Amino acid sequence: MPGTQPQQRFAKTMTIASSLTSSSNASEERVRVALDDRSYDIVIGGNLLERCGPLIADVLRKKRVAIVTDETVASLHLETLQKTLSENDIDHVSITLPAGEKTKSFGHFEKLLNDLLDARLGRDEALIAFGGGVIGDLTGFAAATLRRGVDFIQIPTTLLSQVDSSVGGKTGINSRHGKNLIGAFYQPKLVIADVTLLDSLPRRDVLAGYAEVIKYGLLGDFSFYEWLEEHGKAVVDGDIPARIQAVKTSVQAKARIVAQDEREGGVRALLNLGHTFGHALEAETGYGPDMVHGEGVAVGMLMAMDLSAKMGLITGQDCTRIRSHYAETGLMHQLPSISGVQWHAGTLLDHMYQDKKVDKGKLTFILMKAIGKAFTTQDVDEKSVLEILNAFINSSAGRS
Repeated sequence: MPGTQPQQRFAKTMTIASSLTSSSNASEERVRVALDDRSYDIVIGGNLLERCGPLIADVLRKKRVAIVTDETVASLHLETLQKTLSENDIDHVSITLPAGEKTKSFGHFEKLLNDLLDARLGRDEALIAFGGGVIGDLTGFAAATLRRGVDFIQIPTTLLSQVDSSVGGKTGINSRHGKNLIGAFYQPKLVIADVTLLDSLPRRDVLAGYAEVIKYGLLGDFSFYEWLEEHGKAVVDGDIPARIQAVKTSVQAKARIVAQDEREGGVRALLNLGHTFGHALEAETGYGPDMVHGEGVAVGMLMAMDLSAKMGLITGQDCTRIRSHYAETGLMHQLPSISGVQWHAGTLLDHMYQDKKVDKGKLTFILMKAIGKAFTTQDVDEKSVLEILNAFINSSAGRS
């Protein structure tokens, strides 16, 4: 049995309703991220965007903001946000960036800062990150650095960003060396998660976000995983109360972890279940559209599961149960066949060594003893990692 750090468990989540009824008038929920004078609320509900002006006004020091969004979100939702800001006497400017992971770059970061300075955004004004994880990470990093720090608000528009990247204060950009290697911990003043915005997403993007939802069940909350086995398909298919419950339970779990370990010195590392593998897969595909973040995490969690099984940690019964849920909901479970990409285990391992979680030259893995029981360890044989990677690569080759 490999040496491990003491197991860190999530506090028990609130009781989850055993059944949900579809309704566009589902209740609004609030989750508090408790960080002393940097505490903030996550507001979750349906049709929040059109009525979020008062929520935003309550946290502003001065009623002027810069909205940062991307071309896709702007075409669908920007006018609605602008309208509610105007109705609440909040002056605003808008900056629209290209959609996609490649926007999290030095070039776009520099341009965004200069555009904000051109707009004369002051230290007592705020940014609104209006988009998915790319916009949230980039805008948060800009807020952390502009005039040495201005306030910002998150309005995440994807399931992945609503349950994960908008909460906890991780901001940053990518470099040619890897994903999210440049950034800062910088907390928002407010997060507004309108689950009706998810209706405009392609199913592929919903599934990418759902990977982060089941992550919370797999790493620390067996009761939530059981609930997802019953209601996960409803979450993916667009049931509003189910989506509200899934987002709420996910951010409650993350909020508790962040309150314990804001800067990822210990228990917060559990939130990276599947990410050591997943980031390597994304790096190999160039952070492009062929494998988006949530897909990398989905496959990466299965790799972590298989590595756990190989090390005698998790039972074959649990592995079968997890794979069955992947099949039922449609999560990516194998390496995709991508034109121009030849999967090589050694190359993927090289990418892993660029991961932020490498400590003293050793890879950090989040592994599972059971569903809902994850832990961190560096006591992993590199040969076993290569065998897991090769197994997935061979399985992928067998489909072509």
